Amino acid sequence: MKNKFKQDKGQAGLNILLSVVVMLFIIGLIITIFALMGGELRDATLTPDVSVVVVNETALPITAGVTLAGGLLTDGTCGTVTLRNATGVVTSLAGNFTQVNCVLTNTTSEFTTYGTPYASYTYTYSQDNTVTDVMNSTVNGIAGASDWFDIFLVITAMIVLILLTVIIITAIRSSGMIGGNAMDSQIGTA
Repeated sequence: MKNKFKQDKGQAGLNILLSVVVMLFIIGLIITIFALMGGELRDATLTPDVSVVVVNETALPITAGVTLAGGLLTDGTCGTVTLRNATGVVTSLAGNFTQVNCVLTNTTSEFTTYGTPYASYTYTYSQDNTVTDVMNSTVNGIAGASDWFDIFLVITAMIVLILLTVIIITAIRSSGMIGGNAMDSQIGTA
């Protein structure tokens, strides 16, 4: 029985390039799946409903709408807000401002005469813990793997170009178009 060997002719390393592109696609898909799963695991392990009391937080510029510190945290929700001026006197009634999702907005011209308003309130939020810190580091590490993709593509393209150059040089030499000595000058004559 005669042995048959696979010989891909005229492809100049394109199988390698195609294999690397498919490999990078699969790695990218796996990175995406693990990053999404890690993000969900991180959110699921937060310590929920941590309560904090804030006294006299500066609430400027309330005329344009100001977000209180509790609203900037993960799952932050604010309770009833009381506004006071610098001397501690309540400067507004509930009808003079609105509070939606920890954002205070002036509804009247009442605040222009009181100076700097200070907000006192209670808010709850979801707090990071050791598990969420580890998950965050893991997700960031996994997501950073895609930074190597361009390097893999450049190296693979260089290998394909080198293989293509070798094939072209070999084809030219085997065609007999290039002679090595004076006797080879008769190439191409009938």
